[in-house]
Order: sequence, then C-alpha cells, then structure tokens
Amino acid sequence: MNILPATLFSALAHGTRLRCLLLLLKHEELCVCALTNAIGAVQPHMSRHLGQLRKAGLVVDRREGLWIYYRINPEIPTWVTNLLGETATGVKDVEPFVNDLAALAAMPNRPVALHCA
Repeated sequence: MNILPATLFSALAHGTRLRCLLLLLKHEELCVCALTNAIGAVQPHMSRHLGQLRKAGLVVDRREGLWIYYRINPEIPTWVTNLLGETATGVKDVEPFVNDLAALAAMPNRPVALHCA
C-alpha cells in the first residue's frame, strides 16, 4: 500500500481526523459511538471524517451487528505508523488529546468488539 505524503498530511490537518487516528493508535479498534463520545462530536460529523480517513487508506472498518468498528489500516507504510506514533508521543499531555482518552476510559457501557477482523 502506498500513501502519498500530501494525502496523509491533508488527513491530519483536521482536528477530528487527527484525534480519531490517535485514539485508534492507542486502542486496537473502536466503534463510531466510542469515538463520538470521546471527541464530543455528533455522529454525522464523526462518520464523515471516518469516511475520509477510510478513503485515504488510513483506517479500515468492519460491521459487527449494528456496530461499525474502525482501526488503523494494518497495511499503511512504516513511515506513516512512525509519524503517527511520534505525534501521539508528542501530544500525550496536550489538550484535547488527554481529554479524549479520559472520556473514552470513562464511557459507560462502551461496546467492545467480540473479535477483531
């Protein structure tokens, strides 16, 4: 798989998409409702940005019953994984990223995938 730098940086340029990617980097897989809860966005906004990440090749999704789960595309190039990892390390104590992780951890009745595809 090949991702052009312009495609990656365009995806990272929007706060919602960046926050989603960093949450997905920390958690193997999350459903749309968990991402919506953590970031505090409405579902249509979240779904639109997740669709853009999917179109860019950065995430993959799968359906399990009523839930759609997203995860980082396991086929992204190493340089992309490294860049996301460095970004996550660099913002680990910065708002809103700290709040996103706390909101996700505090989410009651968070759907958990039965298995990972």
